[in-house]
Amino acid sequence: MKNLKIFIITGLSGSGKSAAIAAFEDAGFYCVDNMPVALLPKFLKLPIKSSNEIKGLAFVMDLREKEFLSKYRLVFDSIKQSGHSFEILFLEADEDILLQRFSQTRRHHPLSHGKNLVDSIRMEKERLTDLKAAADRIIDTSHYNVHELKSMIMDIALKSRHSSPMKLYVLSFGYKFGIPSDADLIIDVRFLTNPFFNPELRDLDGENEKVRNFVLKNRDTKTFMKKYLDLLDYLVPLYEKEGKAYLTVAVGCTGGRHRSVPVARTIFEHFKKNRGQINLLHRDIKS
Repeated sequence: MKNLKIFIITGLSGSGKSAAIAAFEDAGFYCVDNMPVALLPKFLKLPIKSSNEIKGLAFVMDLREKEFLSKYRLVFDSIKQSGHSFEILFLEADEDILLQRFSQTRRHHPLSHGKNLVDSIRMEKERLTDLKAAADRIIDTSHYNVHELKSMIMDIALKSRHSSPMKLYVLSFGYKFGIPSDADLIIDVRFLTNPFFNPELRDLDGENEKVRNFVLKNRDTKTFMKKYLDLLDYLVPLYEKEGKAYLTVAVGCTGGRHRSVPVARTIFEHFKKNRGQINLLHRDIKS
């Protein structure tokens, strides 16, 4: 099984690991949830029926296993030395989002013995600090619903094959809600004239034609868009040439509702003409 791509899915409880492994399964991967890390080397030596049809392997490993933190480094080093290639995906979410998800599902946190939920979440985050630092990709699921998360993971799974083109994500966001942790390129468009201060446009968002025209027909915006699109046209093929599987271009304004939205959509439409693998998300448009 050395030729199969291996993904280790880990991270905070409530961050979406179950949705992630479901997406890998839909992509044709052989998946195991709550895999004991010490059994991984032995598992990789087992012959799997119909292995020719399997696209890869995906394992969820986390603090539900008591010995995970004490053994994962040694095990991961061991399978690397034996010639296996694997990628660690670390899923996380904001504390308030995790609290909301646990409240909705009414599930117990794996570290909740004798502790309240907030303390359990913070303790898990602290314990996983080193593993997060070692991860190949950190995915903040705070602003993704289950369908959007599964779509992103499906893209990662499909792009693990060398023939797959790089996936391009275009994301608009508001700085007052925080910079997206999964962004590769970030452009700040707060220098553009803000429709928020126009009483007729304040309650509209950047997908509205009036707001879009206000932003995009401004002389400064036209000059900026030409220069930035030229830069992206130069950079994107270079990232793809280096074998990057996914690239996230983030566009930020103050609240993520007005200026960043039409700029992000313009970037999306510019690349959509020649690329099939592209996705647009307005993270804070409803905030």
